[in-house]
Amino acid sequence: MDKQTFRKEAIKRLRVSLLHLRRSRDHKISRKIEKILRQHKVRSVLFYLPLEMEVDLRPLLNHLRKRCKVFVPFIVEESFKMVEYRLPLEKNSFGIFEPKSHNYAEKKVDVIIVPVIGMDANMQRVGFGKGMYDRFYEKLLFKPVVIFVQRESCISKEKLCDAHDITGDYYLSSKETITN
Repeated sequence: MDKQTFRKEAIKRLRVSLLHLRRSRDHKISRKIEKILRQHKVRSVLFYLPLEMEVDLRPLLNHLRKRCKVFVPFIVEESFKMVEYRLPLEKNSFGIFEPKSHNYAEKKVDVIIVPVIGMDANMQRVGFGKGMYDRFYEKLLFKPVVIFVQRESCISKEKLCDAHDITGDYYLSSKETITN
């Protein structure tokens, strides 16, 4: 199976994820993330603001911002910059919410939490195909811990990704925890 076919099948599977189970699955994943963040003594983290099929970590994000720096992506051309998480939020052209104020943060983060469509056998991310996380990660001078999150496990037993695709240190779903 190639990457495009895998992506299409994974998206179908994620879209039909049972609505009534989403909240409990998101909560399970949030607890797993919190445990990892405590282990790594995290002081700053890059979250994301979710699309409908992605794990909704906003309750965790709001809880954590009381004790550490929380950043979110702000899309700029074919990549994004980190901005401090602040309200109000506005929807961008991709339908993703972003802070209205976008003072870019060139700070180091300890952890980045990345939504995935799927993951291949090398623990590399299959995303929507735009390469934004790949370009962002490639430009970092430091390499933070990378946590992939997904409600439903969509893992290929084959290598599908290219060398430039971001590799995770952790993969979390409601049922699985995989460490690289």
